[in-house]
Amino acid sequence: MLMTRDPDTPAEFLLADFLALRTPEGYRAELIDGEIVVTPPPDGNHQRGIWHILEQVILNSSIKMQYSGQSGLIVPSRGIPSEDRLIPDAVFAPAELDVFHNAPSWMSPDGIEMALEVTSSRPELDRNEKRYAYAAAGIPLYLLVDRQFRRVTLFSKPEYGDYAQTSAVPFGRKLNLPKPFDFALDTAPFAD
Repeated sequence: MLMTRDPDTPAEFLLADFLALRTPEGYRAELIDGEIVVTPPPDGNHQRGIWHILEQVILNSSIKMQYSGQSGLIVPSRGIPSEDRLIPDAVFAPAELDVFHNAPSWMSPDGIEMALEVTSSRPELDRNEKRYAYAAAGIPLYLLVDRQFRRVTLFSKPEYGDYAQTSAVPFGRKLNLPKPFDFALDTAPFAD
């Protein structure tokens, strides 16, 4: 929602304040269920975890996939305002859709096949609020690398604001990713 007039409601004020927010370099600001959440730059193990998944998706998926680690998504909110602004650690889409070409900094999740989060400073947001938001947005798959609980969880089949199916493995085991990925994700690198 682009503000072309002065905000009138608390929800419009919140969104306007969020969109005007300037964060220090490396920090991320997200709007999650009516709360502006600013997170510090991630640590090296967080980035290492993302890389292990990116590498496997690119090399092993049954179709060519594009990814972005910078795309902001506009997704439904359970709070005020009615839309959240989330920045997943990575999102994946079939390359043939070219969803990132000319995409604005805050884009629709249309065409996104999977969102990825690796837990960091506020893991409960990744486990709960982000999961519900991705499901409400209709993103078919949500992959969560939970460093605290040492497991990787795949949420699938979004319906009624949550995912109907969950599959989890401890670090070190393989996790089957369905089509269009269609390969067994090796979680052994997380066990280090």
